[in-house]
Amino acid sequence: MGWNSWDCYGTTVTEEEVLANARFMAEHLLEFGWDTVVVDIDWSDPTARAHGYNDGAPLCLDELGRLVPDPGRFPSAAGGEGFAPLAEQVHALGLKFGIHVMRGIPRSVPGVDEVADRTNVCEWNPDMFGLDHTNPGAQAYYDSVLSLYAQWGVDFLKVDDMLWPYQAVDIEAFAAAIRRCGRPMELSLSPGRDLSLSRLDHLREHATMWRICDDLWDRWEDVEANFARFARWAPHAGPQGWPDGDMLPLGRVGIRAERGEPRHDRLTPAERRTLMTLWVVARSPLMIGGDLPTSDPATIALFTNPDVLAVLSSTGNREVFREGPLVLWTSQGEGVGYVAAFNLGPEPLEVALDSQNVDLPARLGTVEELWTGTPVSTVPVTAQEDSTRGVAPGSTAIPVVLAPHGAVLLRHTP
Repeated sequence: MGWNSWDCYGTTVTEEEVLANARFMAEHLLEFGWDTVVVDIDWSDPTARAHGYNDGAPLCLDELGRLVPDPGRFPSAAGGEGFAPLAEQVHALGLKFGIHVMRGIPRSVPGVDEVADRTNVCEWNPDMFGLDHTNPGAQAYYDSVLSLYAQWGVDFLKVDDMLWPYQAVDIEAFAAAIRRCGRPMELSLSPGRDLSLSRLDHLREHATMWRICDDLWDRWEDVEANFARFARWAPHAGPQGWPDGDMLPLGRVGIRAERGEPRHDRLTPAERRTLMTLWVVARSPLMIGGDLPTSDPATIALFTNPDVLAVLSSTGNREVFREGPLVLWTSQGEGVGYVAAFNLGPEPLEVALDSQNVDLPARLGTVEELWTGTPVSTVPVTAQEDSTRGVAPGSTAIPVVLAPHGAVLLRHTP
């Protein structure tokens, strides 16, 4: 759970912007579990710009060919300090510090052809060559890079161009370098396009979390597409590894980003709640993409509901129903049952849920909607009636009203 600079600042984030978001997180979100601040891509490029990457960018390198922060945007990195001073400031706030890196080796490294694989390069970013892992120098390069990150105090690594296509040898080499670096680091793999469940065991062996989709933006079609992916992956989420639905493109995004102009996200309030509900009930990692200090209070409130966030600790999380616009998920907490109901359609939806269709008993105790904190009046069914159509006698109806593209999140306490 944390913040990442990509959705709001793309390749251009500065040290002060990172610190502004870290301070906001420490003051307003840390108590709810949000504890990681991540500097996304191209922090070594002094010519970084919004809306794309630069061919032949003059990336900042140290004497060993390792990327170092651009001191123009990260002044504390001057004099060979790297990210160590920034990480120290983030740690002093009680937070963890993360960075984005690309697979491979910078094309501008002197003598790069000794270890480079020019046949395995990133499709969308021009900075790196792949590594030839038949050459021991490839692993030695990763080991050297991770040693530097350990010196800086990095806690979290988002490593890109690993999953599409699936770079098994690179994943293994990078994970090995983390194990050798002398500092615990969480490994997040991207970008996740077309990721097959057949990779599950390999991912669990080498990574903390892995993306299950391409970049997700503030469009309903992006959110809706993740319903099927989460249905496939969520039953396998747990301490062995976490399928990742990508960042939460909520709040003030696009400020100097890769996509779009500065804006508050274009999702409706109902769609924002649906996004958060799905990510939570699927137990996805949560990385906020909007600039925290300039996001509106209603957005920040989505991140500070302890009853909703408690669903992240539930078990048995799964989709149990999908017909037409209605999608239902269930999970179990300590002494409680959770039900998430979603309306994927463009019109309001009213439905009476049969308690036994959502993993709850025939006779219910207390049901509460967690986003609003309001009780839900349930109806014990003794005879078939239009008002509780579809619920058999002997069970209990749970009436729900769902806004277009909306969701409710219910907690049942016996």
